[in-house]
Amino acid sequence: MSEEKVRLSKLMAERGICSRREADAYIEKGLVLVDGIKVDQLGTKVDPKVKITLEAQALKQQKRLATIILNKPVGWVSAQPEPPYQPAIKLITPENQFGESKVRLNQDHFQGLAVAGRLDIDSQGLLLFTQDGRIAKKIIGEETKVEKEYIVRVEGKLPPEKLKLLNHGLSLDGKPLKPAKVEWLNEDQLRFVLKEGKKRQIRRMCEMVGLKVTGLKRVRIGNLRLGKLPEGKWRFLEEDESV
Repeated sequence: MSEEKVRLSKLMAERGICSRREADAYIEKGLVLVDGIKVDQLGTKVDPKVKITLEAQALKQQKRLATIILNKPVGWVSAQPEPPYQPAIKLITPENQFGESKVRLNQDHFQGLAVAGRLDIDSQGLLLFTQDGRIAKKIIGEETKVEKEYIVRVEGKLPPEKLKLLNHGLSLDGKPLKPAKVEWLNEDQLRFVLKEGKKRQIRRMCEMVGLKVTGLKRVRIGNLRLGKLPEGKWRFLEEDESV
């Protein structure tokens, strides 16, 4: 019995070839081959086991997709804010580019550029913007296994049994949280490593065990570290880097 056919764009996204939006664009341009045959009709359904390849032009387009690492300061909003707050994307200017790069910022880099993994207004640190649906899905997809690391300054007492709860055993919004790695760095700072990102998750977790968060900084997403990137500055993801 053959498997039920699925939309080609959906299958491409599931395999991490590109996002569904990008898949539709490639299909429309005739840049997608299914078992060696060009497919250029949107909505085409295929067997889930087919071989999918992209034409050279599509592969070149993917290589040109920009990903930007920003060190977001407190007070800036990750996505579209309400007045009077400012969106962090406004920090991505030629003057704020950090380090040596052959690539110079231009308007094309803002086409389809979106946040992958938000930080709330009171938090700072590593914020990723990308045009690449593959990277976005890897970081914020439901099945993500990408770690996000935070340094969290807290006030309050934390007995060992409550530290264990931070690592595993808490629920938010009626759902159990995935296991985390939480440990003391010094007398008032904790290191959190999470594989999910619910709204204000760390602050809410801390409240549940009697701690107040006074500072929160994201320092890593997967293999990408904030490193020496100054606050308010940004840089392009280099070719030899990956999430």
